[in-house]
Amino acid sequence: MTFLHHAPVRCLGVDVARDRLAVDDGITAATVANSRAAIRSLLRTSRPDLVVCEPTGGYELLLLEECLKAGIACHRADTLRLKAFIRSFGTLGKSDAIDAAQMAAYGRERWTKLPLWQAPDADADETQMQALVRRRADLVAFKVAEQNRSRAPGARAMAASFRAMLATITRQIAALERAIAALVAQNAGLRHRVAICTGMNGIGTVSAVTILALMPELGHLQRRQAAALAGTAPHPNESGTARGRRRQRGGRPQVRTALFMPALRAAAGQGEFAAFYARLIANGKPPILAIAATMRKIIITLNARLRDNQNHQS
Repeated sequence: MTFLHHAPVRCLGVDVARDRLAVDDGITAATVANSRAAIRSLLRTSRPDLVVCEPTGGYELLLLEECLKAGIACHRADTLRLKAFIRSFGTLGKSDAIDAAQMAAYGRERWTKLPLWQAPDADADETQMQALVRRRADLVAFKVAEQNRSRAPGARAMAASFRAMLATITRQIAALERAIAALVAQNAGLRHRVAICTGMNGIGTVSAVTILALMPELGHLQRRQAAALAGTAPHPNESGTARGRRRQRGGRPQVRTALFMPALRAAAGQGEFAAFYARLIANGKPPILAIAATMRKIIITLNARLRDNQNHQS
């Protein structure tokens, strides 16, 4: 991650919508179209040192790409942190203009701790794999919801509809899994990284592909960074003399979900981390805490093996 080395003289807050951008630099506010030509004109005339926006389902990518081309530092803010910052001023209203003004203030005040956005790896296969994995996750969640609805009281009258829908979803999931397998097979780099992950006893192909697709930084992080990014880092829960259990918060929830099944396998006495889990239980740790610690151990180990390019560690 890279950061600014000097305080920004002019910080631009941009609230992004599909068709337009609400812009504020702390002095003037404006609205421009969300198009390359309009963004280029905006950056030429405003000449900011830092641009701050938030994720909006991909509609912010034009802005980020144009900032990168113009050599302007930009930060895509974490939504929860930005909302907490806005609430700290007692602001109750919500509008595009308010959000843009607060983003500018956020950049001016917190610039030392805001990592700058960098273009992702241009590997088209990795980008495609991320899209396939996310779509598969959406369909799996939809399938679970349909199964639950099909078992609800009064669902018998709609049984045929549920069967048809579940059959379609199942076929679509199978097609996505075939596409993922074909993509991994044709890309030597992806195939090698998946092989390292599946070399860990307890990690299957689906879990490996999901983790690698949603956490492409794996193998280039420090151990604490890997745990935090996967959402497995424990955070203290203390007040005065009270000492509560540490809890996992933040990170990427889909990665944490992918780590749960391998950790559950260890809890069942199988896989590479069964002994680690058993040792935690023997030391008096509650089962749910032991599972959480096993998930953290798995992602840290995967990060180390991908970093060192090896299938196992001594």
